[in-house]
Amino acid sequence: MNKLRTALVTAATAAALALTGCGGSADSNEDANTLLFWHYEDETSATALAWQDAIETFEAEHPDVTVKVEKQTFEQLQKNAKIVLSGKDVPDLMEYNKGNGTAGQLASQGLLTDLSDSATELGWDTKLPGALQTTARYDTNGLMGSGNWYGTPTYGEYVQTFFNKDMFAEQGIEVPTDQKSLTAAMDAFVAKGITPIATAGAEYPLSQLWGELVLSHADRDFVDNFQLFKGDVSWTDGPLAEGTRDLADWINKGYVSKNASGLKAEDMAVGFISGKYPIMVSGSWWFGRLNSEVTFDMGQMLFPGSGYSSGASGNLLVVPTNAKNKDLAIEFINTALGEQAQNVAAVNGGLPVAGDINVITDDQTRLLTQNWETLVADDGLSFYMDWPVPGFYDQLVSFCQSVMNGSEDPMVALSELGEYYETGKTEILEG
Repeated sequence: MNKLRTALVTAATAAALALTGCGGSADSNEDANTLLFWHYEDETSATALAWQDAIETFEAEHPDVTVKVEKQTFEQLQKNAKIVLSGKDVPDLMEYNKGNGTAGQLASQGLLTDLSDSATELGWDTKLPGALQTTARYDTNGLMGSGNWYGTPTYGEYVQTFFNKDMFAEQGIEVPTDQKSLTAAMDAFVAKGITPIATAGAEYPLSQLWGELVLSHADRDFVDNFQLFKGDVSWTDGPLAEGTRDLADWINKGYVSKNASGLKAEDMAVGFISGKYPIMVSGSWWFGRLNSEVTFDMGQMLFPGSGYSSGASGNLLVVPTNAKNKDLAIEFINTALGEQAQNVAAVNGGLPVAGDINVITDDQTRLLTQNWETLVADDGLSFYMDWPVPGFYDQLVSFCQSVMNGSEDPMVALSELGEYYETGKTEILEG
């Protein structure tokens, strides 16, 4: 693992130099009338559409200001943010992933601006439900859920199950309503030579499926212990072990293809959209694309048999400590949380944190939003399994690939994953 960390740091350093060298960030940021905004949303996504609406409103209200968007990628910022934000050529506003190992780490290192006063003065702390504030606040060790306000979400997200209802009907199989009927449906598809679940092992999708299986055995105490370090978790029994056994069992039964070990998230989505697979378990961020591209009758439901789902607020809008136009950045965040931008997100399936569901006319979009509101109301948001400690995402992807391709006994692989987690937890708690 030390070798892996060294390799990642070396790669991140090289990539960061390339990142800061593109886009003319330094020249742009010298202009006090330019708000430099980095994000990695696809321009057709609900979030990007809402932010674009906020940009237009903001520029209309500030005719002497231009919002300059520079597109990054999730992977670039995930790996390089610490190096980039330690310098002087930084954006004024940036989208960044939430959680202990990401925004929490940057906050604890003094790289993000404390937005607590703005959250109170502008009412963000009352506009966002308590569950959505968890990822906005971090203590001095970078642990989410308490402390100062270092970022603000403008939307929500969660993992759910998408179905190709036409494919179920063609094969004479009932669309599941609970975990028992889900298992029966998957067995029926396998018997017909059809792999039921679209997934991808080279990126996050397989680890999200594992996470939903873990959460199907979990309660709120487990979630708080795993994510917020309120107590210890077991890596030999309980939800983590049960979910791992479930994943290994699902792989062995052919519910997911072992060939998916090398696939990426895009491959998963294309496979589902094309009608190759009847089921896809992944995030709500796919909804806009699915709703516009699928040609079949699509079903949606929270993961069967579980009271919890991976999910939380969306990625945060953060203001780097070295940003030159902090006041403008804070004003823009407030515009993005305004009624107009939030309702743009709502009608496009963007799960706004302060929108009005009554503006939604599309049935699929309304169902997506109703599932989200159910999760929030039932305290079912359980965050993402790769959040707790820095670098855990890469470890989790590797772990799931090992389970999928059979290169290591699942429980041995889980034990090694646990060692990484426990080391990272100790480092965070000891500061």
